[in-house]
Amino acid sequence: MSDRDAPHPQPVRIPEPPDFPVTWESPGDERLPWIQDRMHNPDPVLPLEEAFWKAVYEGFNRATEAFEMPVRVRGRCINTYFYMAIFPVVPPDQMEEQGRRNEERMKEAVARLGEQWNGEWLPEIQSHLAWWDAFDLRAAPVPDLLAHLEETLDRSRRLWELHFRIVFPGYGAISHFDDLYRDLFGGEGAFDAYRLLQGFDNKTLESGRALWDLSRKALALPEVRQVLEGSAAAGVLAELEGTTAGRAFLADLRAYLEAYGQRGDKWGLSTPCWVEDPAPVIKNLKDYITRSDRDPKAEQAKLAAERDQAIAEARARLKGYPQPVVGQFEFLLKAAQQGIVLSEDHGFWIDYASTYRVRQVFTEFGRRLARAGVIEHADDVFYLTLDELRNLATPSGGDDRPQVTRRRPELERFRAISPPPALGADYGPPPDSPMSRFFGKFFGGPPRASEDPGVLNGYAGSPGKVRGPARVIRSLAEAGKLKRGDVLVAETTAPPWTPLFATAAAIVTDTGGILSHCAVVAREYRIPAVVGVGRATAVIRDDQILEVDGDAGVVRIVPA
Repeated sequence: MSDRDAPHPQPVRIPEPPDFPVTWESPGDERLPWIQDRMHNPDPVLPLEEAFWKAVYEGFNRATEAFEMPVRVRGRCINTYFYMAIFPVVPPDQMEEQGRRNEERMKEAVARLGEQWNGEWLPEIQSHLAWWDAFDLRAAPVPDLLAHLEETLDRSRRLWELHFRIVFPGYGAISHFDDLYRDLFGGEGAFDAYRLLQGFDNKTLESGRALWDLSRKALALPEVRQVLEGSAAAGVLAELEGTTAGRAFLADLRAYLEAYGQRGDKWGLSTPCWVEDPAPVIKNLKDYITRSDRDPKAEQAKLAAERDQAIAEARARLKGYPQPVVGQFEFLLKAAQQGIVLSEDHGFWIDYASTYRVRQVFTEFGRRLARAGVIEHADDVFYLTLDELRNLATPSGGDDRPQVTRRRPELERFRAISPPPALGADYGPPPDSPMSRFFGKFFGGPPRASEDPGVLNGYAGSPGKVRGPARVIRSLAEAGKLKRGDVLVAETTAPPWTPLFATAAAIVTDTGGILSHCAVVAREYRIPAVVGVGRATAVIRDDQILEVDGDAGVVRIVPA
């Protein structure tokens, strides 16, 4: 990395904890602001996943170049945890001009957001998915499978470029609309502008609603209901095979998984998706059949009616404003409404549907290597690097079981260590800009300090105040302990966690801001959420009573 690629203000070196020594790979790396991406990777990342995440960030850089953004990103694993560094690539004296060019490119993209999604982006995404589906992984000879791997990586890079071409203008439009609303009306409420964006359907809400509909089918079938009520989640599938009604319901369940099950616990490759392990879906079905007090369609209709009322009120307040101001409001309102839908829909198709297919390519290599005795289990393939995988797939590739044996305990050792949130250099808060405001609303930032150990500060995610017992859940494998009325406490939530929102009374997360997935979806489920708390999962214990104030962004541990 050249000097001009490094950040320009004078940095403050961040000390490394004694249990987290860092070896910098390239000269100048220690001068970059490395931030652990806890929102997407709170856990150690396996070696093969690192190659996947580097493809993600390559897509980021292609998109920033297309939009003439003055920054780029680098990502790397440090002691098994994934860190990213965003840094400027133009000298300080050119930053203002580069910013103007970026704003022009973004304005053009925002104006065409819906048109490009429907006419260009979604068709291209679906064509890539169809390409993967048309390839017979099991029957392919090794040379064809290796060629398929390289094409998979190329297509994945392109899809992640599309991802960021979508989210930059999409989230940017939402953030700009929020800024404009505050400028026009001076509202102090965190959620005033977002009321005008609520109640639109998206793939995340659609999948939750389809699961609710499936639970209503189960309720109407006594034999199926009995199995779901009386059997542990792990035994439900086998029990359902035992009756005619159960087998019919299984067909409906498999149809649901085919449509919505290409998603796993979190972002990344190593976690099985629902279609591979439907235990999280069955857990939610078991919860849903105990409830008769929900009507998802009516809930969404109510949100839409409130949205339309809020829009009408805003337009009434704009009467008498200059026409350019009214035009800007209408322009950004339309774009922000499109952006709020795409904030979930792009993830359904790219973050999950395409990642599932990439995972299938790697697991096919794993099956073959395990069958050949090169590795012990198919999933051990994720402990290999991409180069090791390529080498082992050739007939004279050798045996890399020692690598797997060595890496597994290393990952477990670092799993027990809390990684520092930042490494390298601290340059202070970024200069105020539309881009920095959007990033701040998505990722959040350091929470305000609290003098009271029983009070945790975060960010307002979804309005409302409730009390309930805490349930600290780090993966969907632990979701069985969440009961109705509990407060779900997690490091982060990905779209596959959304069905739990129908059970939880409130959500508290370590990561994220008002535009994070958790906050956006919690508002649609009308449950309070406090995001970006930073240390909720480290401080809060199961069964503690929490008071969650989503408006203030505060969580209080109620004394026993």
